[in-house]
Amino acid sequence: MPKKEERGKKIALVLFELVQDTMAAEEALKRAGYEIQAVAPPPEVRVGCDLALLIDATVQVGIERALREFAIPFIGVIFPKMIDLRPLDVLKEFDYGNWLMVRCGNMKVIFDKRTGVIVNISGGGCSDVPNLARSLMGKKLAEAPAPRTMGYSLCAYTCDKAYHRALEIWQQGRV
Repeated sequence: MPKKEERGKKIALVLFELVQDTMAAEEALKRAGYEIQAVAPPPEVRVGCDLALLIDATVQVGIERALREFAIPFIGVIFPKMIDLRPLDVLKEFDYGNWLMVRCGNMKVIFDKRTGVIVNISGGGCSDVPNLARSLMGKKLAEAPAPRTMGYSLCAYTCDKAYHRALEIWQQGRV
């Protein structure tokens, strides 16, 4: 569901064919100063990938212009009246003694709380998960590459969210 402050405000969804286009749009639009949120669109409006951008409808024209300027393809913008949106930045943390697991969606990043070394990457069903695991496991959080730089799937996207939360926890010494 939209957040309380979004209720009563007209919202829109920007739809994309490919996950990598949604990821690129999210990054570019945030850098351009737009307040957006990646969400899982409801099945009845899903026409491409499993990611959409939730926007304030009053900035729709500016966002469409920016996406064209950034050369990021998008399917279009829809204005749903009542929709159930699942934000993708819902992260959960699980403490397993020496290890901490951070989960976003089905993707999990587990690191050693004493050393900051990533001990496991798991979850999801995308073809790039094995490569993400090979590339990240055994590396310190602060030295590992961001998962979104290695994959363009929903799994890479949610793994990136989990990785960044794990890195934040580690850097703030909250373990």
